[in-house]
Amino acid sequence: MDHTPEFEKGLRDTPFPRFVCAQTADYMVYNILTVAVGWQVYDLTHSPLSLGLVGLAQFLPQLLLTLVVGHVADQHERRRVVMVCQAVMLAVAGLLAVGSFTHSLTEPMVLACACALGAARAFIYPTMSALLPTLVAPRLLPRALALSASWRQMGVIVGPALGGALYAAGAGVAYTVCILGYALSIAALSGLRSVARTAAREPATLRSVLGGIVYIRSRPEILGAISLDLFSVLLGGATALLPIFARDILNAGPMGLGLLRAAPAVGALGMSLALARFHLRRNVGRIMFASVAVFGLATIVFGLSRSFPLSLAALAVLGAADMISVVVRSSLVQLDTPDEMRGRVSAVNAVFIGTSNQLGEFESGVTAAMFGTVPAVVLGGVCTLVVVGLWMRLFPALLNRERLVAGG
Repeated sequence: MDHTPEFEKGLRDTPFPRFVCAQTADYMVYNILTVAVGWQVYDLTHSPLSLGLVGLAQFLPQLLLTLVVGHVADQHERRRVVMVCQAVMLAVAGLLAVGSFTHSLTEPMVLACACALGAARAFIYPTMSALLPTLVAPRLLPRALALSASWRQMGVIVGPALGGALYAAGAGVAYTVCILGYALSIAALSGLRSVARTAAREPATLRSVLGGIVYIRSRPEILGAISLDLFSVLLGGATALLPIFARDILNAGPMGLGLLRAAPAVGALGMSLALARFHLRRNVGRIMFASVAVFGLATIVFGLSRSFPLSLAALAVLGAADMISVVVRSSLVQLDTPDEMRGRVSAVNAVFIGTSNQLGEFESGVTAAMFGTVPAVVLGGVCTLVVVGLWMRLFPALLNRERLVAGG
C-alpha cells in the first residue's frame, strides 16, 4: 500500500506542483468563460436553441481537428503547444471584453468566439493529458491523476461561482479576469520541465495520425469506458440548460447559475480527494457502471426538482458519480498507452469527452426546444440508464475489470 506522506513528497520533488497550478488556473478561467458566454447568449436571444449552438460551436472544431491535435501533441513540445493555445484563448477573452464594454456584441460574434475557443481547447486537453505522465514516475501516476483531478475540480468549482459573480458586475469584468487567469497559467507553464524524455517521433503519415483510433479499437476496455462516458453524458447532460433552470424554473439569477454550475464540481472534488487517498482496488468495472447509473438517476432528480437546495444536491451527486468514471478512464488511457502514442490516444479520448459535453449541450438545447426543458432532462436521465444496461452486455471485459491498473 502507498503511504500518503511518501507519495506527496515524491510529487513535491517533481514539476507536478507547477503543472497543477497551470491546470487549475486554466480550468477556472475556462469555466468563467463558459458561464459568461452562456448567460450572455441567453440574455441576447432568450432561446434554448442558441444555448445549444454555443455547445455546437465549441464541439465542431474539436471534431474536425482530432487527428491534427493528436499528431501535434506527439510531434512537438507539449508545454509549448498548451501555451500557444492559451494565448489564443486570452486573445479571444480580450475581444469579448472589448465587445462587452462597448455593447457591440451580437449572437453571431459570440458564436464565432465560442468556435475559436473550441479550436484552442481542442489542443489543450489532450496535450496536457499526455504531458502529465512525463512529469512523474509511473508508480506515482494513478494517485497523481486523482490529485490532479482534485485541483482541476477546484478550478471547476471556483470558476462557475466566480463567473456568476463577475457577470453580475458586468460581462466585460468577467472577461477581463479571464485574461489575467490565462496569463497566470502561461507563466506557470513557462518554467515547466519534463522529468522524462519522450521517444523519437514519427513523421506525419496516415498510419501515424490514425494510430490513436486503431489503438483504442484494439482495446475493448478503453473503448467501452470512453464510449460509455460519451453516450451517458451526451444523453444525460443538462449543463447547457442550466441558465434556463436558474432564470425561469428556480428563479436563482446569475449567482444561482454560478452555484448550479459549480455543484457538480463540488461533488467531483469530494470524490476525487477520496480516490486520491483510497484509490479503487477491486471490482472497478462494476463500480464504474454503478456510478454511471447513479449519474442517470441524479439527472432525473435534478430535472424534476423545483427546490434550489435539492437541485444543488442532485448536481453534486451527479458530479461525484461522474468522477469515478473519469478516474477509471484516465488510468486506463494513460497507463495502458505508450508515451509516443499518448497524444493521439488522448486526442481521440478528448473527442469522446467533447462529444458528450459540447455536442451534448446541442442535443439538450434541441430536445428542450422540442419537448420542453424539464422533459428533455428527465428523458436524458432515463436514456443514460438504458445505455448502462446495453454497455454491460456489449463490453463484458470492462464490466469484469478487476483492478484499476492492469496487473496491479
